[in-house]
Formats: sequence, C-alpha cells, structure tokens
Amino acid sequence: MSRSLLRGLHSRGIEVATVLDEGMVGESDRDQLEYAWQTKRVLYTFNVADFCRLHKEYLTEGKSHAGIIVVYRQRYSVGEQLRLLLRLADLNSANDMINNLLFL
Repeated sequence: MSRSLLRGLHSRGIEVATVLDEGMVGESDRDQLEYAWQTKRVLYTFNVADFCRLHKEYLTEGKSHAGIIVVYRQRYSVGEQLRLLLRLADLNSANDMINNLLFL
C-alpha cells in the first residue's frame, strides 16, 4: 500500500494499519482475514483472486469477516484510490461491511 495513500487516509480520520505495522508480513491470506476480523478492520487488498476465493469459502463455511475491499493494482492512481475509499467510508458503516466483498 502506498505511503501517500496511508497518509491521505490518516489525515482524513480513517484508521489504517498495514501488514507491516501489525507484524503480519508473511502470514497466510486466511490468517490476514482472521486478524482483520479480530481487530474489527476491513481488509484492503490488491490480491483479488485469493480474497474473492476466501470470501466465498467464509460464506460457505458460515464464518464471518469484517469486510474485504479488493482493487486491481493498475486500475487506479493513488488519488483515485483515496477518493473512492473515502466515499466508501462515508457510505458504509463497519456493520455494513461485515461479510461483504467490494470491488473498488
């Protein structure tokens, strides 16, 4: 995740943590999603295929997650990502995001 995107989100009151910040580098995608659930954070990822699969598995297994936002890495500039994420945050509460998969 771009440092400028992180700064932009922080400066607008959005709490953000990276896998590096949380000491989760190298953990499996499932562990990342589980950690996000435990810490009540929506997961934002460029790993579209794996997290779409995990979302489906969680729903099939009756498990919950805090929400997943996926984005194709090359689709949006940092400024566009910031604008779209801020709009999503304005339109969706944490409860709205539970068990949802959104494409940016």
